Amino acid sequence: MYRQALSKAVRPALRSSLQSRAAFSTTTRAMAGGDTGAPRSTGSGDAFTKREKANEDYAIRMREKEKLMELKKKLAEQHEHLKKLEDHINEISKGQGGEQK
Repeated sequence: MYRQALSKAVRPALRSSLQSRAAFSTTTRAMAGGDTGAPRSTGSGDAFTKREKANEDYAIRMREKEKLMELKKKLAEQHEHLKKLEDHINEISKGQGGEQK
């Protein structure tokens, strides 16, 4: 009940605010294809744009390759560390097997 009363009270205020916003609306500015700030077409571009994109793509691939190599190196170090720990555990467990001959 309270909800219905509240919505009835608020509706006139919402209507007036929507009407006032509509009175001050403006249209967006349309730009021609070569104007500064105009969106570029995705299909074509000049040679500089294509070369710049290719260079950026190459740089990104090289950074990803470096990161992958670092991860592989860290993984190898972790495997080596785990192997040492496993050998150490095996050494300790042999000594606790009871009487030794």
